[in-house]
Amino acid sequence: MKKILLAIFLVSINISTFSQDDLLDILDNETPENKTKDIVTATFKGTRILNGHSIENRKDSELEFIISHRFGAINLGFDELFGLDQSNIRFALEYGVTDNLTAGFGRSSFEKTYDSFLKYSLIKQQNGETPFPFAVSLFSSIAVKTIKDYDPADKRTFAESLSYVSQVLIARKFSESFSFQVTPTYIHRNTVKIEADPHDIFALGFGGRLKLSKRVSLNSEYYYAFDESESINARNSLAFGVDIETGGHVFQLILSNAITMIEKSFIAENTGNFFGGDIHFGFNISRTF
Repeated sequence: MKKILLAIFLVSINISTFSQDDLLDILDNETPENKTKDIVTATFKGTRILNGHSIENRKDSELEFIISHRFGAINLGFDELFGLDQSNIRFALEYGVTDNLTAGFGRSSFEKTYDSFLKYSLIKQQNGETPFPFAVSLFSSIAVKTIKDYDPADKRTFAESLSYVSQVLIARKFSESFSFQVTPTYIHRNTVKIEADPHDIFALGFGGRLKLSKRVSLNSEYYYAFDESESINARNSLAFGVDIETGGHVFQLILSNAITMIEKSFIAENTGNFFGGDIHFGFNISRTF
């Protein structure tokens, strides 16, 4: 009898052990492997580095209202209150269609321009067991100039007032304190001032962010245009600024040689000489709902 009980006990232990092993195998198969993609987030504070777009998108169903303002150049002197008597403003709404796709619409007082865009997060930077060193987003916009700055006898058509911008946003968050972005850019203008001006302009943008604290960072941005318009003394866009995050707001204080705030204008048609005093103080304020 003792031998029978001992045999039953040993068999029970073996069955229990095998059952445990089988259960663990099942759990291992049903539970995702511990190789979860460690997605890098918050490369920049907001959807703008300064004038240009960052790789950041709105989250799914989030709506962001943005007010962008640029004053006149500070070298206009005291009579113009160092540029504060002049201003250019843009209102915009940006909506997260999904976590990876943002759609936006805006209106600028400069040339009474309406613009819309789509921005799609194509690749995300990852750490962990399957790392990827940088993030990539695609940006495309269309703008229409509605200001009546033409001879009534030579009225522009709607198509002639259009311009297009395409960008590849490539960014890397090197650490919690430093992020950097490179932005190859293509601009097409249906209409130019003179025949010698290029309809197609290629440019390369650079932008960086240095985090000073949990809510404050220093930003810089530069766009080099490879093609220049003959009708204007075009200058490359340069900007420096401070990001301040306060809850649902991101507040950016900006110094830039560009008074405009859409890519076609501040990259291809900027005439301000930053080091000659053509510095425009401005700000971006965003509120997310």
